Amino acid sequence: MPSPFENIISGTEQRQIIYQDDYVVAFVPLRKQAPVHLLIVPKRRIATLNEVREDDAVLLGKMMLAARKLAKDQGIDETGYRVSLNTNENAGQSVFHIHLHLLGGMALGPMVTQSYKE
Repeated sequence: MPSPFENIISGTEQRQIIYQDDYVVAFVPLRKQAPVHLLIVPKRRIATLNEVREDDAVLLGKMMLAARKLAKDQGIDETGYRVSLNTNENAGQSVFHIHLHLLGGMALGPMVTQSYKE
């Protein structure tokens, strides 16, 4: 069964594509969490970061380069932005097709609770 992202990549599900190259596609998620929130998704499905292989290094680099370009295009490269990749359920991964979240346009605060004590 195709992931929701594969449906967007194939054009089965219509979404405004912000950026696309041979390796990745970027679009606004259904539920934005910041003024700037884009998903950067590889065109080839990899379920989680745990499945990444050595020969995926170029693909992962292209994802990061796309994040840098999009941050500049969105005007948040100088003020600051966050790039995150969640792996598995405890980290908040809900679509099992790796993707970067590019977030910015506001002060984002801490990534995890500051009250955690060991």
